[in-house]
Amino acid sequence: MTDHLPTSPAELLARLDEMGFETKTYTHEAVFTVEESEHVTAMFPGGHTKNLFVKDKKDNYFLIVAENHAQLPLNQLHRMIGASSRVSFGKPDKLMEYLGVEPGSVNAFAPLNDTTNRVKVVIDEPLLQYDRINCHPLTNTMTTTISREDLLAFLAAVGHEPLIVKLSGNDDGAGES
Repeated sequence: MTDHLPTSPAELLARLDEMGFETKTYTHEAVFTVEESEHVTAMFPGGHTKNLFVKDKKDNYFLIVAENHAQLPLNQLHRMIGASSRVSFGKPDKLMEYLGVEPGSVNAFAPLNDTTNRVKVVIDEPLLQYDRINCHPLTNTMTTTISREDLLAFLAAVGHEPLIVKLSGNDDGAGES
């Protein structure tokens, strides 16, 4: 178990500001799935994310960040991300322990809470076609827009330089940028 409390959304937003990153945050009702969030994502330009917290049989954990409509080949992800075996979804207690969030709030900012570097961050390369990326700021009742470069710089600053790999197919999802 970690010996610290997870970072709050307000603390995260303050840290992003201290780091000099320009962001805009919107508050909305809780959304738990891509389908539930369609009316919310339609309001904010840029790429919207879906996030998977997965593990392999050797208890290696991964946070996969992809465009919200990306089709990910779940049965082949392990080969693409360097896992030791096929991956399965991580348990809620490990999600809270390592990333400090609950199911439904998994997001690209959560590695801030992984001070023991248990989770490897993987970004689906097509997400990076967007200049601005929208992520939940540790809660699914808010969305924060940040530039692609600032998101990558943030992850590096919190010790989670992401592996960037093309995971999804060539399906064109919601392609605004």
